[in-house]
Amino acid sequence: MPQASPRGTYLLISEALRARIAEGAYADGLPSEAEIGREFGVARTTVRRALRTLEESGDVATVAGVGRQVPGGTRQAPYERIMADLLRQIQEGALPAGSRLPSEAELAATYDAARGTVRRAVRELETAGHVRAQQGAGRFVSPTP
Repeated sequence: MPQASPRGTYLLISEALRARIAEGAYADGLPSEAEIGREFGVARTTVRRALRTLEESGDVATVAGVGRQVPGGTRQAPYERIMADLLRQIQEGALPAGSRLPSEAELAATYDAARGTVRRAVRELETAGHVRAQQGAGRFVSPTP
């Protein structure tokens, strides 16, 4: 049976990670919990406590679909990337008003994303008024909102 880590180990890990963040080592996001656990030789719960400490202090933020990021980083959730690209196409006229959006399956293949991710991106565009759904026919680009 592995020996338990001493109390406060999570604080030492959070300080080590904080120093790396300050050096710019994690511009593309923090490693996974498993990778951090292997590096420091601790259990995942210890890693989670260290990461929670960093989140509470504002040094790290969790981005859905991406992972833990340093605030101000350039990475965005996959649905946001898809949504931004579709919106750009709408604004530039590549997807003109009244045109039918590709199906969720086609968009998922185009963006190499899960259908649920595509569905969320399109739903966000729908909520913002850029796209409208027509039952049985698909989704269409709305006239300029």
